[in-house]
Amino acid sequence: MSTTAGSGVEVTAIDTPSLGDRSYLAHDGEAALVVDPQRDIDRVLALAAARGVRITHVFETHLHNDYVTGGLALARAAGAAYHVSAADHVAFDRMPASDGDVIEVSPVMRVRVLATPGHTFTHLSYVLQAGGQAHAVFTGGSLLYGSTGRPDLLGRGHAAELARAQFASAHRLAAVLPEDADVYPTHGFGSFCSATQTEASSSTIGRERRVNPVLILDEDRYVTGLLAGLDAYPAYYAHMGPANAAGPAGPDLTMPHRADAAELRRRITAGEWVVDLRARRAFAAGHLPGTLSFDLDGSFATYLGWLIPWGTPLTLLGRTPEQVAEAQRELVRIGIDRPAAAATGHPDEWAGGRPLRSYPVAGFAALEAVRHHRRVVILDVRRDSEWDDSHIAGAVHIPIHELPSRLAGVPEGEVWVHCEAGYRASVAASFLDAAGRTVVAVDDEYARAARAGLPVDGDLAHAAAK
Repeated sequence: MSTTAGSGVEVTAIDTPSLGDRSYLAHDGEAALVVDPQRDIDRVLALAAARGVRITHVFETHLHNDYVTGGLALARAAGAAYHVSAADHVAFDRMPASDGDVIEVSPVMRVRVLATPGHTFTHLSYVLQAGGQAHAVFTGGSLLYGSTGRPDLLGRGHAAELARAQFASAHRLAAVLPEDADVYPTHGFGSFCSATQTEASSSTIGRERRVNPVLILDEDRYVTGLLAGLDAYPAYYAHMGPANAAGPAGPDLTMPHRADAAELRRRITAGEWVVDLRARRAFAAGHLPGTLSFDLDGSFATYLGWLIPWGTPLTLLGRTPEQVAEAQRELVRIGIDRPAAAATGHPDEWAGGRPLRSYPVAGFAALEAVRHHRRVVILDVRRDSEWDDSHIAGAVHIPIHELPSRLAGVPEGEVWVHCEAGYRASVAASFLDAAGRTVVAVDDEYARAARAGLPVDGDLAHAAAK
């Protein structure tokens, strides 16, 4: 997505939908700046080359909690100035950025620095000025589309203070910028760094003044609602801030060591993670015993990074080398740099003559039918907030990120596992299957549960009754 920010300046969003984030490249036809680049900087360099521009400045809005930055590596590769908050304690040389600084990127483009604490204490936003006018603002994890960045990633003890700072920062942005200034946030497109998610793909300061709760509600109501709505976030976030403060190098995306069937068996027996990247229904139909299903076509890196014990050796199984390469790219963004091994092809090759395992996949209608004929365990692996909103009566609730440590707590019997749309259920089913349980993966939209006749408590039941 590219937009014009006035005076011939073009802003292009570089989407990372698997993590729910955006980076940005802005240029005037010759010089370019980049904001909040992801770890795999080849995408950014390719975009700059395609536009025929030279990257001269790289800006970080904050030390990110949901991904490893590519900022330092990009600045070094491009010979660009690297701008990071002067208040951040980092282990590398950077151009320290402070509130009120004005950086001349080119004769056409200037960047004004605004301190916007709230997502972190040292968070900055960058106002893009072209032709002497403020045309856009890169807001990172501050003002998002219809939301704001969450204030609890530095610990619950700081959440209330940062929530109030977030309120003040949003109002500062709304006060100093014109209504037609474009807003370019980093978070809010699926990232757990956002307090809530958005359906919007673009916005302006004027629109946010009309629709964003932080600019509509009074401070106490905003803070109370924001803190009440916070839910769990991925465990790997704890490793991102330290990695970014240390100054991460560029990634190594070369193909991992190729494992044969005997090596895969040894790794599984040793308790390492061997992850199957194929589509979740293909995994259910036949897979190497002891492997785990993380479909590459879903929130792969988010949930793998959330569940894996940090530092556990990881082996990737894919249909093709390209599938493994895509998984590597996703993983380096969250600091899982080098898989221990990989294998490609068909599960029969990985099994080396051993029988494969499989389990059924079904929908909520089948669950409604079967529960009248035999006792089954209904396992809901959604987050606490989703469960609180609505759940199937009599279901067992274990959020997906708690399941690996709570497998022994899943009641005996045949387990039908579900989530909101099927992805988390497929991951959970593979954990249960690896533990030797009899499992059925519910690959269906949760909204269909009540319509299928299942007894549902909460908002969905009320909606189905209308």
